[in-house]
Amino acid sequence: MGAAYFYQLKDSPLDVTLPMLVGKAREAGWRVLIRAVNPNLCARLDEVLWQGSEAAFLPHGVAGGPHDADQPILIGDAPATGFDCVICVDGAELTQAEVDGAERACVLFDGWDEAALSHARSQWKTLTDAGCAAQYWAQEDGRWAMKAQKS
Repeated sequence: MGAAYFYQLKDSPLDVTLPMLVGKAREAGWRVLIRAVNPNLCARLDEVLWQGSEAAFLPHGVAGGPHDADQPILIGDAPATGFDCVICVDGAELTQAEVDGAERACVLFDGWDEAALSHARSQWKTLTDAGCAAQYWAQEDGRWAMKAQKS
């Protein structure tokens, strides 16, 4: 059974934090779904993952292609089946079954955006009320600090 990790982005934008988290997931040998529902955001994240150094290359694809099942990292609004890590961005939904079925599930949100913060709080409540273990991380002076934990 996995856990949900909530990341409140304040010091580093999504374009910086996401490749770091995806890199760590890949180092663990996990297959990663980056769930985003906005096609423009999917295209931007596709570009972001291509911009890394050759040593830190993150092989990936955008959902809807002929080789989705073979992608070690898939970007888009796809089912979480077959993924070890699900990372939801821009308000994408995450279910209890997806948390339970993954090694790790993450929700990344803009800590300066009140609507995003409110949605993340709602997701936290829904998932923890359903029995999911969860951790809430926030950036403070460029470092990550755990602010809340529920098991």
